[in-house]
Amino acid sequence: MFVEKSPTLPDLIQKLGPEVMGRVVASQIKSPDDHYLHWDKLRHIDPPEGMSTDEWWLGIKARRSAETRFLPLADPSGHPFTYGLPNMVLKRLHLIDQRCSGEIAMDEVVTSERQAGQRFLVNSLMEEAIRSSQLEGATTSRRVAKEMLRSGRDPTDRSERMIVNNYRALQFMREEMGDTLSPDSVLELHRIITEGTLDDPSAAGRVQRPDEERVAVYDRDDDREPIHRPPPAEQLPNRMHLLCDFANEGDDSGQFIHPVVRAILLHFWLAYDHPFEDGNGRTARILFFWSMRTRGYWLAEYLPISRFIRKAPAQYARAFMETETDGGDTTYFLIHQLDVIERAIDDLHAYLQRKIAEVRDVEKLLQGSAGFNHRQLAVLTDAVRHPDASYSFASHATSHRVTHETARSDLSGLAERGLLRQRRRGRRYLFEPASDLGERLRESKR
Repeated sequence: MFVEKSPTLPDLIQKLGPEVMGRVVASQIKSPDDHYLHWDKLRHIDPPEGMSTDEWWLGIKARRSAETRFLPLADPSGHPFTYGLPNMVLKRLHLIDQRCSGEIAMDEVVTSERQAGQRFLVNSLMEEAIRSSQLEGATTSRRVAKEMLRSGRDPTDRSERMIVNNYRALQFMREEMGDTLSPDSVLELHRIITEGTLDDPSAAGRVQRPDEERVAVYDRDDDREPIHRPPPAEQLPNRMHLLCDFANEGDDSGQFIHPVVRAILLHFWLAYDHPFEDGNGRTARILFFWSMRTRGYWLAEYLPISRFIRKAPAQYARAFMETETDGGDTTYFLIHQLDVIERAIDDLHAYLQRKIAEVRDVEKLLQGSAGFNHRQLAVLTDAVRHPDASYSFASHATSHRVTHETARSDLSGLAERGLLRQRRRGRRYLFEPASDLGERLRESKR
């Protein structure tokens, strides 16, 4: 992937002259359709009539420069990174504020009962752990990975270990990291993510040292030349402290930074510094979830962010490269991630509507029958949709975060009613939907 470096504002003024600068700025020319285009794309589009491509870019850069906000993040030479808030960013931030925080009308699936919401959260964490690991090279299928996480069995190879580690790291983020980020918590997060997966086991949970060859980032399709060379190892300890100060709102120089912007740029910052031998992307994405969660965006925990990034990894990489090749303007990455979040929210809402309909259908079938608890109702709902599914005491306990005895009572109770078939596999009992489950549910209604 090649992204041509954009001409800087001083270079353009020197090339074209200050009189051209005044004329172009006065024209109020924008990007096509008001998109936040990078020079590498804009240079292939016909400029407005009577204007050269250089003049067009000069006008756009001058307009953006007037609205630039500076970040405490800088490149190795000390040049600060920036971001802007064009209308497309403000609009998406408003939508995310509306749909990711506060009271949202999803209580039938997520919030009607704490335990039911817990099951949905567990499934979401599993999905994110799997997709984030697959994005970084794990080859285990989603079906096998979910079976492994639900059953609690040990991973059998590096790919499965990556997924288990990512799931544990997400749990650590939720339950132990707290509301304040520290270098120690970032290092512990990385240790959990990479334990048992690195060529050098001692690299888990520490930044790279000056005596080590610095890890660079290469294009997936061309490993001849790095597309990103991160800062030298000597700078990493101080940069990690600055990152945590930014995460904790400790160095904002009096400016307000929208919480979603902060979360996205925290993701960018860790990925840019690339402080670890491996696991940088996974660590960065979990820091995004941590930041969103601690700032009240509770729905973010349920969003399949990595699944959408994995659908178009080249666009993810390009967002980083456009930032680096346009003077550290992180607006490109900000827009990309806001788009990912918005699509993930739409996907989640559609999924929830399907689940609501399924729950209602099962509830209708079960009206008038002896009562089922919400966990048994969840099993029956899943079983109706997936006739080939199987459940164990361990998987049920994991999905709902209940004790083994509670899981035994739930599944055995359904088997006694003839809704699940019980069989033994080795030392475990498995429960599968009855072949005529739908009819049995209708009979239980009578």
